[in-house]
Amino acid sequence: MISLAGRDILHAWGKFVFTGVGLGLLIGVTLSMAGIYRGMVDDAEVLLDNSGADLWVVQQDTLGPYAEPSTLDDDRYRGLLTLPGVARAANVTYLTMQVRTQAEARERRVMVVGVVPGGFGEPGQPRFLVAGRQLTRGHYEAVADLSSGFRLGDVLEIRRQRYRVVGLTRRAVSSSGDPMLFIPLKDAQEAQFLKDNDAIIAQRRRTTDNPAFNRPGQPEVLDAVLASQTTSRSVNAVLVRLQPEADPDRVAADIRRWKHLTVYTRVEMNDILQAKLIATSARQIFMFLVILSVVSAAIVAFIIYTLTLGKLREIAVLKLIGTRNRTIAAMILQQALGLGLIGFLVGKTVATLWAPIFPKYVLLLPGDAARGLAAVMLICTLASLVAIRAALRVDPAEAIGG
Repeated sequence: MISLAGRDILHAWGKFVFTGVGLGLLIGVTLSMAGIYRGMVDDAEVLLDNSGADLWVVQQDTLGPYAEPSTLDDDRYRGLLTLPGVARAANVTYLTMQVRTQAEARERRVMVVGVVPGGFGEPGQPRFLVAGRQLTRGHYEAVADLSSGFRLGDVLEIRRQRYRVVGLTRRAVSSSGDPMLFIPLKDAQEAQFLKDNDAIIAQRRRTTDNPAFNRPGQPEVLDAVLASQTTSRSVNAVLVRLQPEADPDRVAADIRRWKHLTVYTRVEMNDILQAKLIATSARQIFMFLVILSVVSAAIVAFIIYTLTLGKLREIAVLKLIGTRNRTIAAMILQQALGLGLIGFLVGKTVATLWAPIFPKYVLLLPGDAARGLAAVMLICTLASLVAIRAALRVDPAEAIGG
């Protein structure tokens, strides 16, 4: 049997193809939006994986260190090491800032992570090196993520210090997609918590003028206070790795009970990232997806309806020679589905091509593509109903009159 829909498409193939390409670009944007959301979720998972921690110990009654500020004394990790089930504990700091290279003076927004220098296995250390080595010295070294654009040997300026990139890692990003830059913990503490020289001088002046610290015959009190103002003893969190047989919930309960700190397990921290940091963006992306779906349906409905109006006389002739309404409706539906299929193929292709160009990670999953194809076919089916209704109302007598 001759396909009436195919013949009609071949008759006006240029208009049909160009319409499909335009629709495909819109579908490509829709798939990219879904990919951006998937990328945000994957960034959160990667953030937790790269930490190498089973528990996150933070300031009491905070959601730190990723969702809220958290400050702890840097000696708290020693007490955690004495608890049953704890294998390792390491301090860590997080600070998002602009970092620039000394040679090219180009800036990049990164999350600076202060970690304890050491080999692979220390909590907080970058886990997936692709070039160079880990941090081994206590000062002035850095390991950068590839997406930062920094290269081995680059000299970076952070606050008043300079750091040489000795290693490169892959997929080490913050929950917002900023690449990570790992530096030694002591340097990170100075960059995050230490005041500038003018502030230190002003603070010293206020301290020496305070009778509570400047007591006659007790200069050691003043010296201790002044020394504390030039050093930083704060961190954002303690990353804890457990022994293989340890129960995370039980160890977390012990830390809350005996150390009076807030502790999060991997599941709890993942829930915080999903519910606190990604939820608003997810709702916004969902609204865009709804709007794009409505616009796509309107475009398909308008195009199919316009094509149908252009051949009302031909439809009247088909009815006059005895063609059933079901056949005419199937012809219009096939055209709508064909338009949707072309649009989806174009959309999937362009989304794959331009995904690497996005500044944020775009994760295109096969499952999302399958669901997108089903949604496009459903939208095209619903959009064709307007044109089918107009075609079925055609009077066969119009084929004779006029």
